[in-house]
Amino acid sequence: MKINGFLKTCGNKIFDENGKEVLLRGMGLGNWLLAEGYMWRFFTKCDRPRRIENLINELVGEEKSKEFWKSYRENYITELDIKKISEEGLNSIRLPINYRVIFDCESEKLIPEGIKLVDKVIEWCTRYNIYVILDLHGAPGGQTGTNIDDSKDDIPELFIDDNNRRLTIKLWHDIAYRYRNNPIVGGYDLLNEPLPNWFCKYNDMVMPLYREITEEIRKVDKNHMIILEGVNWSTDWSIFKELKNKSFDDNYMIQFHKYWNNPDIESIEPFLKFRRDLNVPIFMGESGENNKSWYTGVFQMCEDLNISWNFWVYKKMDNSNSLCSINTPDNWSMILEYVNSGVEIDKNKAWEILKEYLSNIKFENCKYNEDVLKYIFRYLPVKIPAEYYGYKGLNKDYYVKELCKNNSGLRISDGTCINLVEKKGELNFKHYNGEEKKENEKLYLKLSSSEWVKYKVNFLNDNNVKIKLRIMAEKDNTSVSININNGRDEIINIKSLIWQEVTVSYDSVINNDSNNIKLKCKSGCVRIESILIFKGE
Repeated sequence: MKINGFLKTCGNKIFDENGKEVLLRGMGLGNWLLAEGYMWRFFTKCDRPRRIENLINELVGEEKSKEFWKSYRENYITELDIKKISEEGLNSIRLPINYRVIFDCESEKLIPEGIKLVDKVIEWCTRYNIYVILDLHGAPGGQTGTNIDDSKDDIPELFIDDNNRRLTIKLWHDIAYRYRNNPIVGGYDLLNEPLPNWFCKYNDMVMPLYREITEEIRKVDKNHMIILEGVNWSTDWSIFKELKNKSFDDNYMIQFHKYWNNPDIESIEPFLKFRRDLNVPIFMGESGENNKSWYTGVFQMCEDLNISWNFWVYKKMDNSNSLCSINTPDNWSMILEYVNSGVEIDKNKAWEILKEYLSNIKFENCKYNEDVLKYIFRYLPVKIPAEYYGYKGLNKDYYVKELCKNNSGLRISDGTCINLVEKKGELNFKHYNGEEKKENEKLYLKLSSSEWVKYKVNFLNDNNVKIKLRIMAEKDNTSVSININNGRDEIINIKSLIWQEVTVSYDSVINNDSNNIKLKCKSGCVRIESILIFKGE
């Protein structure tokens, strides 16, 4: 992809200056310019930047602490990270920023060594042709009153102290002035996840602040896209109702975040309605922190519905559901024992452990979880739960003869028949953090004679593929057809009334990128639990 000028919105889409439509597909670079404790395996007692900074001071002293943070900033995200993100086919990053890293509230000026880190990322992204979304993750005073904005006293002082609002407006003015002529900067994400529900009494202050910030930005920068987030973790867009009658800006989009709930249209229908009503683009600015099967649903849904998206989070410690996993240093448990229980640790030993951490955070020393992007993009090999067929609607991505009563709570409006494989307990998408769903959370899709579904899969020069179905017949003389891109039908006769795995080979009508695999019940009635697509021999 080649960057062609500034991003502009027109209707509900984003375009570059050549008039080419752009769908943002990106990675969130969390934990670098705003450290989050859970990504270090710290939780309530050391959950935000200022507390992590205090911890490092306590462990090794002020001088070593300065050395630590200098090395951390230099190595957590490097050119190698950006190069790899670009090579993987992503076209953007979202860069979360803590104001304390780049802005001095006393002098009211940008901090040179801090803002140069942002400059450096923009330089790398220029080299590798990907956009940068600048995200104010932690505003002066804090916009959430929680750990994610580095709040000092767990209250959203941005909305309590006029001076914090003034400083935030000044900060955005300075950022906009600095990058006003740089098209690699895709947009300005004004505030990350303002005001959880328990601070909703301040909700009426968000839109006025967005307007003030935007007015100040537009004094110096008329080029860049403005990005607005809803309240309550960017999931409540009620603050945008005024936009139906009152204009905002001629180049903006609205952002939502999606975690731990159904990958279906019902879950995002409020956002889709705003897109229809306001005729502006919408952006899933954060989604992830889940198992990879879930990713095959959420991100394909965004692709099918033309929603730009950004994965959270690119890199963290000891995990398999982010792209990069930082290997846990030897004796990291000693650091955790100090954090959690106050068990003393020798300063030299602590420094030894922290130095190992600083080595481990480098891209070349991380474990690279390539399966994450395979599931997001549906590259081979990929296993797709049957319920994550395409999202473009009836007669496009699925067909049913009559609407079915859906007992799963998923994709109810489609009218397809989706049920639990086992009848134990209830499906709970909040429990999807493991690698595999529990047996009583697995679903099956039922198709009756003549009903069909399609699955989009990206092949990369794979001339021959195999398709393995986990499947069961409900009736005797049940058969299923499989074809790719409306090619020949492969017919499978299902005689057994128990779950089984059936594999077929396919070697024609295959594209180098997006392919449609169509499953159709030819006769009888079939249950499908999953479809695994992999390279043939």
